[in-house]
This record gives sequence, C-alpha cells and structure tokens, in this order.
Amino acid sequence: MTEFLTAQLPGTGGVIRQHPEDFQVDEIPLYEPCGEGDHLYLRVEKCGLTTYDLLRELASALECNERDLGYAGLKDARAITRQSISVPLRQPEDVKRLHIPGVTILSAVLHRNKLRPGHLAGNHFRIRIHQPVEEALQRAEAVLGVLEDLGVPNRFGEQRYGALGNSHRVGRAILREDFSGAVDEIIGDPAEINHSGWQLAAGAYHKGDLTTAIEKLPRHCRPERGLLEMIRDGRNPQRAVLGMPRKLLRLYLSAYQSSLFDRLLDMRLASLESIWAGDLAYKHSNGACFLVANAAAEQLRADIFEISATAPLYGYKARLAEGPAGLLEQSLLDKEGLTLESFRLPGGLAMEGERRPLRVPIQRPECVMAEGDLMLSFSLPKGSFATTVLAEVMKTGIMP
Repeated sequence: MTEFLTAQLPGTGGVIRQHPEDFQVDEIPLYEPCGEGDHLYLRVEKCGLTTYDLLRELASALECNERDLGYAGLKDARAITRQSISVPLRQPEDVKRLHIPGVTILSAVLHRNKLRPGHLAGNHFRIRIHQPVEEALQRAEAVLGVLEDLGVPNRFGEQRYGALGNSHRVGRAILREDFSGAVDEIIGDPAEINHSGWQLAAGAYHKGDLTTAIEKLPRHCRPERGLLEMIRDGRNPQRAVLGMPRKLLRLYLSAYQSSLFDRLLDMRLASLESIWAGDLAYKHSNGACFLVANAAAEQLRADIFEISATAPLYGYKARLAEGPAGLLEQSLLDKEGLTLESFRLPGGLAMEGERRPLRVPIQRPECVMAEGDLMLSFSLPKGSFATTVLAEVMKTGIMP
C-alpha cells in the first residue's frame, strides 16, 4: 500500500484517463535547437503510441534505421504527449510529406547533435480528474501546498512494475539466480491476471502443460511465448530466461532497483525534507552529490530546496551513504541477501547504480474546477512521475 506524505489531508477521489486528452504531457527541452547541423529536431504530438512506437513509425516513414533516431524521454501511449525526436540528415521540408496516424509534426529545426536520453529539463502535465468529491478544489489546494513546501516524494510507483505488477520480483529472482522462480513470475499467477487468454495460459503452465500454455498466450505476449518455447525445446530455466531480449531483462532488473529505492523512501517519508549527517545530498542545480558532514548547516540549504537527501538505485558502482542513512541502505541489502557486487551481472546485464533524490520540487502547481471535474497542472523534473502527485491529491486508485 502506498504511503502518503500528505496522509493527514483528505483526497479528492475521482478517476483519470477516461479519454486521451485527460492526460497531457509537454516535454520541457533542456536546450533549443540552434537552426543548423546534421540532425533535424522534430517537435511531435502523439496519441495512442508509446515513444518506441513513434520511433518505429518514423523510421519506417523516413526509410532510416531506428537506432539513428534520438529522443530525450519516454512518453505513455494513453495520453496526448508532445516531445522532441531527432532524425539524421534531413531538411525541414523532408518531414512535410509524413502522414502517421496519431502523430502531428509541430515543428522541425536543425541542430548539431543527436538527441540523447535525459536531454530534457522535465515535463509539464495537464490532467483532468473526473467525478471528484464536492470539496475537491479545496482539498487539492491543501495537498499541493504541502508538496510545494516539502517536495514531492520521488517515488517510482506501481506503473514501474509492468502489466502484472511483478516486474521487480522477476528482477529479484534473476539477481538471486532463481531462474525457475523468474519463469514463474514472468508467466504470472492466474489469480492476478485479468486477460482471459493469459490467465488460461498461466493456469496451464502451472499445471505443467506447456503446449496449452504456449497456445493460449495472447499475441502480444511474444517474449513470454518465446520463453516457454525454449523450455519446451529442452533449455533449462537459466538459459531460457537469459535468452530473452536483453532490453526486457534490464527492465526487470531496473524495476527491482526501483522497488528497493521506493522502500528506502518510505523509511524516510516522515522526514522527507530533512538532511542527516552521513547523507549523500543532491544539488538540484546540477545533479551533483556530496557527503553531508554538518547536517545542521546543510539543513538550511534543504529548507530552500537547494539540496535534498538521496537513496541509492543499487548497483555495483553505487556509493552508499554513511551514518544512519547508510545503516538503512546496508540493512535493506542484507535483508535481500545481496551485496553491491550482486549487480555485476554478465552478458550486458550489469547494473552500475546511482543516487536519486528522495524528493523533487513541484513547479507551477495550479488547480481549477471545470464542468464538475478537477483540472490540475504542474511541472516536475526529468525522471519524476506525475502519478505520485496524483496519488497524494486523490488518495485513491489513479487508474480508471
């Protein structure tokens, strides 16, 4: 169950994502294209497509290699989103002929370098909450006021854990070299699956009927089908799991890193704005971290949101804090039966790790009522999720 920073304040209730236009995201560029160079920066509005879908469609339309395209951040399909994509060796007029369903090219400007992941300042969100309680506006204003003062918990949240909500458990099993357990989690528990075909497939798998399981898996479950086919053909669980697409395996491992970070965040939620001696503090101006020696002196900087405490995304290069924070971080590793070296996996799966701030600033928060619905708008830095703000505001399930 999600812990709330604003648990003492009532939520607005309501539901979101009734229509794509209910959830709108504008990527905030880290820099503007200069107007010359070998890369064309497209400002694109999309609906009904993930960023990966968009890249695939653009590559096909422009007859170029998908890996030559650049993007700054990933955007959801169930929303109207605006973001930048770079394409190589094209002039602005080259894109005028493009007709991709669900995609509008808003602008095209040349620049010197390819756009890279992370080359964004943040995202601005405009969200409609349907059917909130009668006092929704006052409740939302109170919650947003606290978040503006103390910061938004920099939680990953449940959307990080895949369609079955268990991607982190797959990553945990892989790190522990429990590959049979990883297969069980990937196929899923029938009791937790909503899709009827997938549910039947999972039931057959747990009964040992691989043929039926493979047959019943829905079409979109290509990695899961490939996994079971490898096991059917005689590969052991380790070879079968590690034979899955590397990008997917890294997503599982990343989900596990995220779940551990969220657990550490919950341990410090009651003092989210506080700096402890031994903390590795994060400078919001440039992303640098430093060891806190004098907590009282550094707290003054935290009070004006210049710095914040961090927790690790565990990895073999991650640096742990010292003092009380370091004890929390090491104790969680010990409880999981892991060390930092556990994340040094072979085959391109090694996870280096990093530090992540426990809180982030919310900028330009606004809320108004419109036709009985609550309209929210706010900006968050890159890597942070609007769902955390929505959870604090609504205090209820954030999916329709």
